[in-house]
Amino acid sequence: MRPLEGITVITLEHAIAGPFATRQLADLGARVIKVERPGVGDFARGYDERVHGLASHFVWTNRSKESLTLDVKHPEAQKILQRLVAEEADILVQNLAPGAAARLGLSYEALSAIKPGIIVCDISGYGNDGPYRDKKAYDLLIQSESGFVSVTGTEDEPSKAGPSIADISAGMYAYSNILAALLQKQITGRGQHLDISMLESLVEWMNYPLYYSIDGATPPRRTGASHATIYPYGPFPAGDGKNVMLGLQNEREWAAFCDKVLLRADLGKEGRFSSNSKRSAAREELRNIIIEAFSGLTAEQVIERLESAQIANAHLNTMQDVWDHPQLKGRNRWREIDTAVGKVPALLPPGSWTECEPRMDAVPALGQHTEAILGKLGYSADAIAELRAAGAI
Repeated sequence: MRPLEGITVITLEHAIAGPFATRQLADLGARVIKVERPGVGDFARGYDERVHGLASHFVWTNRSKESLTLDVKHPEAQKILQRLVAEEADILVQNLAPGAAARLGLSYEALSAIKPGIIVCDISGYGNDGPYRDKKAYDLLIQSESGFVSVTGTEDEPSKAGPSIADISAGMYAYSNILAALLQKQITGRGQHLDISMLESLVEWMNYPLYYSIDGATPPRRTGASHATIYPYGPFPAGDGKNVMLGLQNEREWAAFCDKVLLRADLGKEGRFSSNSKRSAAREELRNIIIEAFSGLTAEQVIERLESAQIANAHLNTMQDVWDHPQLKGRNRWREIDTAVGKVPALLPPGSWTECEPRMDAVPALGQHTEAILGKLGYSADAIAELRAAGAI
């Protein structure tokens, strides 16, 4: 039995933060009913067509869910949604525009009055109050507002992270807070209102550069793929044109790096490189020394030396390299999931369970479960047909 079997989640979600949070709940066995707009659905369905015609973001964040189409502006659809929540939901998750769920009668205040045990999780850019409450928030904008972009990139140009880390961070805090609320409910019998802000989620991840620049101190430099304050730490080219990532953390590793990798034990004794702060200050000079030492070696030969010296290192992998990664294959981390266009590979969620694997069911087609869900609520085939004709579903 999976940990969340028997728990039902109703979600009014789109894009990434909400769907990513609820997919984690589905992985653990929860029933997740995804309410989507008829004919269009979650707009992430249209982001691209890279997964055999399906959108990459949607496939990633929506497996193991049921898709119910409702036009929530239609009075009959609103009745269905309110009844579904009242009769089925243990948890409601929504990342609609601020205030939209409340206008549908789905605020925690309204729902807890009739269902004290319900957990309501609101996910938004800036939270349910404050001066930025109604400001539009997309991942790039939150990366900027949080200060992340200011310390990421090269000296000449700031950069966002490739993946949607503001959405991902908010999704994971929503997930962990929901799990905590479920534990609290076991003790108190009452639900909880969770207010998850993308800005606050990503600012939490920014605490190292925030503390580094406390009291107006100079913030960390943008150093590309290198570390802003530790050196050598980052990418270095080998003689075959490939890059190797490496990182040193202490003076013992610095001595071993000089002796066994650069084959220059004398360098480890030089005062100009005798501490991390000195090496970081002289990084351009030291980088040239390292590149010269690597120039006659292939990337694999460099990695062999680094391994021998027990220096942390990594390949600078492409996406295809990750699909083919020997560690993921060696640990049997890939599975196949069903979609409307056939099976696609999917990575097992991080973490291993001895009793059973996480749930990894199909990615739903738009409205695939509408009739089954309405039928369970007692709607006849004729009533469902009338709702469809009226545009409610």
